Amino acid sequence: MFDSATDPGPGSDAEDVFDPEPRQIAWTADQLMATVFPEPKWAVPGMLCEGLSLLCGPPKVGKSWASLALALAIASGGRAFGKIPVDAGAVLYLALEDTARRLQARMRTILAGQDAPEGLTLLTECPRLDRGGDEWIEAWIRKHPDARLIVVDVFAKVRPAPTPGVGAYDGDYAAVGVLKRLADKHGIAIVAVHHIRKAGSEDFLTEVSGTNGIAGAADATLVLKRGRGQADGILNITGRDVEETEHAMGFNPATGAWTLLEGDPRQLTATDNQSVVHAWLREHPDSGPSAIAAGTGLSPDSVKTTLRRGAQDGWFVQARRGQWAVADDGDEAEELW
Repeated sequence: MFDSATDPGPGSDAEDVFDPEPRQIAWTADQLMATVFPEPKWAVPGMLCEGLSLLCGPPKVGKSWASLALALAIASGGRAFGKIPVDAGAVLYLALEDTARRLQARMRTILAGQDAPEGLTLLTECPRLDRGGDEWIEAWIRKHPDARLIVVDVFAKVRPAPTPGVGAYDGDYAAVGVLKRLADKHGIAIVAVHHIRKAGSEDFLTEVSGTNGIAGAADATLVLKRGRGQADGILNITGRDVEETEHAMGFNPATGAWTLLEGDPRQLTATDNQSVVHAWLREHPDSGPSAIAAGTGLSPDSVKTTLRRGAQDGWFVQARRGQWAVADDGDEAEELW
């Protein structure tokens, strides 16, 4: 909670004297082209820019571990995901599904004996955004001019109540828009933790739970996935100010750390047969299905199925009829079946 003796809080006189610079909302074309805008501020260079980002994933995948470790890294000026240096700044972490005891245990695991940064503020409850939650968050931002990151874990806990008569898409867009307006107004990165649908999809954006209004209102969407019981996963990122990328990620339960990994992220989601055939073709390019089956011990039918599916996923290319090779970046498999 905010301490009313030291924090202004919503509805205080501090709000009355807060007078942000008026924003220009219209330009002529020549004015706009002549305007010099400041570079966007990055919470995590190349991954998390100022604005609203969604961090999505299935339940229990490790989203809370990732977001808490990220908050600790930025509050202390450490390395995000074990690799990316970040500038230090104040961080607000709304751990709305956790208790203080659980947060303490998780931080003890992540910090591994290091001192906890005083620049990280943690709250385990917050009103819904339409019932004063937005004012709580803004009061904290005003008190921390060096603020770099706010994490809302999870968005459903502060989501405004549905408005009667408003369609699902418009309702989702408006709900996410409350956080986006705060992020844009103060030039800060806000990360809202959210879930994905149970049904998978080739387009990771369509996996975000809710209508397209959720992802459509956000500036960026990050989707973290890993197989149940597996340590490694993939982080897909797309957004207005970030390049669409995918990163191989490793999770260490002993330290609670998600770490960027080297190598092809597709390798983490490959089937066992794809990995076997991929390794064989690396050593024996231009092999046919019969030679692959003989060399790997897989059945001819399994090899053909693996090659066909691997070609669709960008793993393999058919150089000429009956001969296969590992796909290079940018190559497309020929449809010769």
